[in-house]
Amino acid sequence: MKLLAFAASNASQSINRQLVDYAVRLLADGQIDGVPAGALEISSLDLNDFEMPIYSIDRQNADGIPRPAHDFYDMLGAADALLISFAEHNGSYTVAYKNVFDWASRIDMRVYHDKPIVMLSTSPGGGGGGFVLRTAGHLAGYFGNEVLASLAVPRFGENFDTEAGRLTDPDLDVQLREALGTLAGVLTGGADNPAS
Repeated sequence: MKLLAFAASNASQSINRQLVDYAVRLLADGQIDGVPAGALEISSLDLNDFEMPIYSIDRQNADGIPRPAHDFYDMLGAADALLISFAEHNGSYTVAYKNVFDWASRIDMRVYHDKPIVMLSTSPGGGGGGFVLRTAGHLAGYFGNEVLASLAVPRFGENFDTEAGRLTDPDLDVQLREALGTLAGVLTGGADNPAS
Protein backbone atom coordinates (compact mmCIF):
# COMPACT_ATOMS: atom_id res chain seq x y z
CA MET A 1 0.00 0.00 0.00
CA LYS A 2 1.23 3.47 -0.87
CA LEU A 3 1.09 6.11 1.83
CA LEU A 4 1.75 9.78 1.11
CA ALA A 5 2.81 11.65 4.26
CA PHE A 6 3.57 15.35 4.54
CA ALA A 7 3.28 18.51 6.60
CA ALA A 8 0.93 21.23 5.39
CA SER A 9 3.63 23.82 6.02
CA ASN A 10 6.47 25.38 4.04
CA ALA A 11 8.63 26.16 7.09
CA SER A 12 12.13 24.69 6.88
CA GLN A 13 12.03 23.74 10.59
CA SER A 14 8.35 22.81 10.64
CA ILE A 15 7.25 21.17 13.88
CA ASN A 16 4.46 19.50 11.91
CA ARG A 17 7.12 18.00 9.64
CA GLN A 18 8.89 16.66 12.73
CA LEU A 19 5.64 15.13 13.98
CA VAL A 20 4.81 13.50 10.66
CA ASP A 21 8.39 12.22 10.34
CA TYR A 22 8.03 10.52 13.72
CA ALA A 23 4.72 9.00 12.67
CA VAL A 24 6.29 7.71 9.45
CA ARG A 25 9.15 6.16 11.39
CA LEU A 26 6.69 4.31 13.65
CA LEU A 27 4.86 2.99 10.60
CA ALA A 28 7.98 2.05 8.66
CA ASP A 29 9.56 0.23 11.63
CA GLY A 30 6.50 -1.93 12.33
CA GLN A 31 5.78 -0.23 15.66
CA ILE A 32 2.06 0.14 14.92
CA ASP A 33 -0.28 -2.78 15.66
CA GLY A 34 -1.53 -4.34 12.46
CA VAL A 35 0.98 -2.53 10.26
CA PRO A 36 4.03 -4.78 9.78
CA ALA A 37 7.41 -3.29 8.92
CA GLY A 38 7.66 -2.87 5.16
CA ALA A 39 3.90 -3.11 4.63
CA LEU A 40 3.76 0.48 3.43
CA GLU A 41 5.50 2.17 0.55
CA ILE A 42 5.86 5.63 2.08
CA SER A 43 6.55 8.78 0.09
CA SER A 44 6.49 12.43 1.06
CA LEU A 45 6.35 15.87 -0.48
CA ASP A 46 7.61 19.33 0.39
CA LEU A 47 5.19 22.21 -0.14
CA ASN A 48 8.13 24.38 -1.20
CA ASP A 49 8.25 22.34 -4.41
CA PHE A 50 4.73 23.55 -5.29
CA GLU A 51 5.06 27.33 -5.10
CA MET A 52 2.69 29.09 -7.49
CA PRO A 53 1.13 32.53 -7.89
CA ILE A 54 -1.72 33.17 -5.47
CA TYR A 55 -4.82 31.62 -6.95
CA SER A 56 -7.27 33.85 -8.79
CA ILE A 57 -9.84 33.09 -11.44
CA ASP A 58 -8.25 35.78 -13.63
CA ARG A 59 -4.88 33.98 -13.54
CA GLN A 60 -6.57 30.67 -14.28
CA ASN A 61 -8.46 32.12 -17.24
CA ALA A 62 -5.35 33.80 -18.60
CA ASP A 63 -2.75 31.08 -18.07
CA GLY A 64 -4.53 27.89 -17.06
CA ILE A 65 -3.66 25.76 -14.05
CA PRO A 66 0.08 25.67 -13.26
CA ARG A 67 2.00 22.41 -13.61
CA PRO A 68 2.80 22.18 -9.85
CA ALA A 69 -0.93 22.03 -9.06
CA HIS A 70 -1.28 19.04 -11.41
CA ASP A 71 1.78 17.42 -9.83
CA PHE A 72 0.35 17.84 -6.32
CA TYR A 73 -3.06 16.53 -7.38
CA ASP A 74 -1.47 13.53 -9.11
CA MET A 75 0.69 12.68 -6.10
CA LEU A 76 -2.37 12.54 -3.85
CA GLY A 77 -4.15 10.43 -6.44
CA ALA A 78 -1.29 7.93 -6.69
CA ALA A 79 -1.44 7.15 -2.96
CA ASP A 80 -3.71 4.60 -1.31
CA ALA A 81 -3.85 6.60 1.93
CA LEU A 82 -2.73 9.97 3.25
CA LEU A 83 -1.06 11.19 6.44
CA ILE A 84 -1.04 14.97 6.80
CA SER A 85 0.05 17.12 9.73
CA PHE A 86 -1.57 20.54 9.45
CA ALA A 87 0.24 23.63 10.65
CA GLU A 88 -2.09 26.33 11.99
CA HIS A 89 -1.68 30.00 11.12
CA ASN A 90 -4.17 32.30 12.83
CA GLY A 91 -6.64 29.46 13.28
CA SER A 92 -6.54 28.16 9.71
CA TYR A 93 -4.37 26.54 7.03
CA THR A 94 -1.00 27.99 6.15
CA VAL A 95 -1.10 30.19 3.07
CA ALA A 96 1.32 27.80 1.36
CA TYR A 97 -1.04 24.83 1.77
CA LYS A 98 -4.22 26.77 1.03
CA ASN A 99 -2.80 28.08 -2.24
CA VAL A 100 -1.68 24.66 -3.47
CA PHE A 101 -5.02 23.20 -2.40
CA ASP A 102 -7.01 25.98 -4.10
CA TRP A 103 -5.19 25.47 -7.40
CA ALA A 104 -5.59 21.68 -7.19
CA SER A 105 -9.31 22.03 -6.48
CA ARG A 106 -9.69 23.70 -9.88
CA ILE A 107 -8.61 20.42 -11.47
CA ASP A 108 -11.22 18.49 -9.47
CA MET A 109 -13.00 19.37 -6.23
CA ARG A 110 -12.22 15.88 -4.92
CA VAL A 111 -8.59 16.86 -4.35
CA TYR A 112 -8.06 13.96 -1.96
CA HIS A 113 -9.36 11.39 -4.48
CA ASP A 114 -11.59 9.67 -1.87
CA LYS A 115 -8.51 8.40 -0.03
CA PRO A 116 -8.53 7.45 3.65
CA ILE A 117 -6.56 9.90 5.74
CA VAL A 118 -5.05 10.29 9.19
CA MET A 119 -4.93 13.96 10.14
CA LEU A 120 -2.48 15.38 12.67
CA SER A 121 -1.58 18.85 13.89
CA THR A 122 0.70 20.41 16.45
CA SER A 123 1.59 23.86 17.69
CA PRO A 124 3.63 25.49 20.46
CA GLY A 125 0.43 26.37 22.34
CA GLY A 126 -2.14 24.40 24.26
CA GLY A 127 -4.56 24.05 21.35
CA GLY A 128 -2.20 21.91 19.30
CA GLY A 129 -3.53 23.30 16.03
CA GLY A 130 -7.01 22.10 16.91
CA PHE A 131 -8.77 24.83 14.94
CA VAL A 132 -7.21 23.90 11.62
CA LEU A 133 -7.58 20.20 12.38
CA ARG A 134 -11.32 20.61 12.98
CA THR A 135 -11.64 22.64 9.79
CA ALA A 136 -9.77 20.03 7.76
CA GLY A 137 -11.84 17.22 9.23
CA HIS A 138 -15.14 19.04 8.72
CA LEU A 139 -14.38 19.79 5.08
CA ALA A 140 -12.76 16.45 4.22
CA GLY A 141 -15.90 14.89 2.79
CA TYR A 142 -16.42 17.76 0.38
CA PHE A 143 -12.96 17.25 -1.06
CA GLY A 144 -12.85 13.47 -1.22
CA ASN A 145 -11.57 12.17 2.10
CA GLU A 146 -12.50 9.49 4.58
CA VAL A 147 -10.99 10.63 7.88
CA LEU A 148 -9.79 7.55 9.76
CA ALA A 149 -8.45 9.40 12.79
CA SER A 150 -7.18 12.79 13.91
CA LEU A 151 -4.93 14.00 16.70
CA ALA A 152 -3.86 17.46 17.84
CA VAL A 153 -0.60 17.52 19.81
CA PRO A 154 -0.42 20.55 22.13
CA ARG A 155 2.70 22.32 23.47
CA PHE A 156 5.09 20.75 20.99
CA GLY A 157 8.18 22.03 22.80
CA GLU A 158 7.15 20.31 26.02
CA ASN A 159 5.86 17.08 24.51
CA PHE A 160 8.34 16.35 21.73
CA ASP A 161 12.07 15.68 21.95
CA THR A 162 13.48 17.30 18.82
CA GLU A 163 16.90 15.70 19.32
CA ALA A 164 15.47 12.17 19.52
CA GLY A 165 12.65 13.00 17.08
CA ARG A 166 9.87 11.52 19.19
CA LEU A 167 6.94 12.31 21.45
CA THR A 168 7.86 12.25 25.12
CA ASP A 169 4.36 12.43 26.60
CA PRO A 170 3.26 8.78 27.01
CA ASP A 171 -0.46 9.49 26.67
CA LEU A 172 0.00 11.46 23.46
CA ASP A 173 2.29 8.76 22.11
CA VAL A 174 -0.38 6.12 22.74
CA GLN A 175 -2.98 8.33 21.04
CA LEU A 176 -0.72 8.79 18.02
CA ARG A 177 -0.11 5.06 17.74
CA GLU A 178 -3.85 4.39 17.96
CA ALA A 179 -4.55 6.96 15.26
CA LEU A 180 -1.92 5.40 12.99
CA GLY A 181 -3.31 1.97 13.77
CA THR A 182 -6.46 2.83 11.84
CA LEU A 183 -4.35 2.37 8.70
CA ALA A 184 -4.26 -1.38 9.49
CA GLY A 185 -7.87 -1.61 8.31
CA VAL A 186 -6.90 -0.03 5.00
CA LEU A 187 -4.10 -2.58 4.58
CA THR A 188 -6.52 -5.46 5.06
CA GLY A 189 -9.32 -3.85 3.07
CA GLY A 190 -11.44 -3.22 6.16
CA ALA A 191 -14.03 -0.47 6.14
CA ASP A 192 -14.77 -0.24 9.86
CA ASN A 193 -12.22 2.37 10.80
CA PRO A 194 -13.67 4.79 13.37
CA ALA A 195 -12.84 8.46 13.03
CA SER A 196 -11.63 10.18 16.16
